Amino acid sequence: MKIAVNTKLLLKDRLEGIGWFEYETLSRITRAHPEHQFYFIFDRPYHESFIFSDNVHPIRTFLPSRHPLLWYLRFHHIIPQILKKHKIDLFFSPDGYNVPPEHKSIIALHDLNYVHFPENLPPLARKYYKVFLPQYTKNAQRIVTVSEYSRHDIAQTYGVDISKIDVVYNGSSDVFKPLPDTVKENIRKQYTNGKEYFVYVGAMNPRKNLKRLLSAFDKFCDKGVSDAHLLIAGVPMFRSSFYQINHDSLRYKDRVSAVGRLNRDELSQLVGASLSLVLPSTFEGFGIPIIEAMNCDVPVITSNITAMPEVAGDAAIYADPYSVESITNALVKMATEPQTRADLIRKGRLQREMFSWDKTAAALWHSIEKCME
Repeated sequence: MKIAVNTKLLLKDRLEGIGWFEYETLSRITRAHPEHQFYFIFDRPYHESFIFSDNVHPIRTFLPSRHPLLWYLRFHHIIPQILKKHKIDLFFSPDGYNVPPEHKSIIALHDLNYVHFPENLPPLARKYYKVFLPQYTKNAQRIVTVSEYSRHDIAQTYGVDISKIDVVYNGSSDVFKPLPDTVKENIRKQYTNGKEYFVYVGAMNPRKNLKRLLSAFDKFCDKGVSDAHLLIAGVPMFRSSFYQINHDSLRYKDRVSAVGRLNRDELSQLVGASLSLVLPSTFEGFGIPIIEAMNCDVPVITSNITAMPEVAGDAAIYADPYSVESITNALVKMATEPQTRADLIRKGRLQREMFSWDKTAAALWHSIEKCME
């Protein structure tokens, strides 16, 4: 087969959630299936490290598609021409975009946060998703998504036959692993002058609920049960400035630090040396940091809604993301109950076995094969 892939999110040193999904699955699939040819369609200069094997053929389009008008041009005109020119059998888009129905396609639709929280998107992006996502789900022969929660959400929202949607869970990189105590001590000295810390990992997007997390941490500090800090690993989305606004109003802002975007090795050490991961999102289609923390033998605090309970199982302290008090109580419980932390780590070792990028790639390839039958 000739399989074309939309690879516009494969950006050197700038991979995030969907970008890692692309990288981890495509690197495995292309190497495992030398009998097929893969055409990677980039929208800017690409790095050679993304050409995973001899059966990968890079194609660079002439315009970067970082604006809704350019999204339309890319998926409705430029890519269809490429598919026709190279006689492509199947188009795969890992980030939900699609081409007109005359081309056979499979898309990965990770979640519907733009449906449930449209106010978090710029107006043009919001309008684009509202108009074209229903068409894209209809045009695709198959859809893959990353949780049962998202599978049912997509089927209900867009009226898609649920049998057309396959669950392909995310995984976690092998660099996320338990750290020796001496390494943990050095990491804490580097970031918090040796103090224990909670860590949040993710974009600074309103649905990630940083505003309530910061308020909850202030209340946690008020209780005087621990001198732990809070580290925020991530960058703003869509020029969001709410982190700085809320940080400036904190009473204990000297115990809160934003460390920005870290590479994967740095992030694994930051998570691995933490007291706990805190992911109090109001919406997640999966929540990769949960699995990354479990692989580091780090306990998890997360929300009791959407896909997070599905991913964390019984290996997390759950909080109501809309309640500052609930998040505060979870922080206190994690900081003051060492036996609870130990139990969560033990349960996390079992829960994490459900998820790996090898399993993700195998499940995705199975969906591709079903699409071509």
